[in-house]
Amino acid sequence: MANSTISPVLENEREVWESLKGAIALSSGFKRWQQEHIDPQLQPESMEYQVRLYLRETLATLAY
Repeated sequence: MANSTISPVLENEREVWESLKGAIALSSGFKRWQQEHIDPQLQPESMEYQVRLYLRETLATLAY
């Protein structure tokens, strides 16, 4: 019974993250960061990884 109440919450969180990740990937700030930090000659990292790294660096800058 507990799983039936947890599962929709986790699914909703996944949907929110996918939507947020897409919005971030389309933002001009992310595109600028991507040009400065991601070497196109190398194997591109997944968008998930890039967005997480961008958020981590952005939050660290804001916290500093």
